[in-house]
Amino acid sequence: MNNITSSYGRKQILSGASFTAGRGECVGIVGANGCGKSTLLSVLAGTLKPKKGEVLYYGQMAWGDGSTGRMHGDREVIRRMTGYVPQENPLIPELTVYDNLRLWYPDKKVLAQELEQGFLSLLGIGAYKDKQAGRLSGGMKKRVSIGIAMAGMPPILLLDEPGAALDLVCKEDIRRYLQTYLERKGTVVITTHEESELDLCHKIYVMKDGQLLQTDNRLRGAALVGMF
Repeated sequence: MNNITSSYGRKQILSGASFTAGRGECVGIVGANGCGKSTLLSVLAGTLKPKKGEVLYYGQMAWGDGSTGRMHGDREVIRRMTGYVPQENPLIPELTVYDNLRLWYPDKKVLAQELEQGFLSLLGIGAYKDKQAGRLSGGMKKRVSIGIAMAGMPPILLLDEPGAALDLVCKEDIRRYLQTYLERKGTVVITTHEESELDLCHKIYVMKDGQLLQTDNRLRGAALVGMF
């Protein structure tokens, strides 16, 4: 991602933000509330069009302004290459967990395999697949949201504060899941305030004034907050 600029109305949110991430790498993005972290992930996930800059996924152009200076995106590249877990719950509450998953896993055999021995099994979703989504705890909903993002096994996973308001058990389960995903050479981009999630990161960037500043990935606590 190079020199991404984005704004809401007259307020500029991103002012030339740039970073790189390789296969098997986790990039953590930290910063004060309202600094633009969620906006950045929305651009990467294709739900928000940037004003300027370019986003490439393993050499394939997802967003770019080219020689004409007019921003254009390739939705197919974004759809195929990324899985996105926003802060808000994307589930349809009236449907069961299984039926929510079926909207994203059209092949029943693939879904069954994932629930029995794939990433959905690692997330423990099979144990409550017949429950109504609206009756799940926050942690269960987050697990299903990650499972939905992994439909089609995208090589890049984008997570917006996945551990927020979850209990310690669920946070640790999600951390172990992400570690497995990284070991299988997936790429993770995560916005977080959780130090346990930062421990997964190979690179940490602080977002400030709409830009990303790479920092020592060993910084924690007050030393890290002091950079906000």
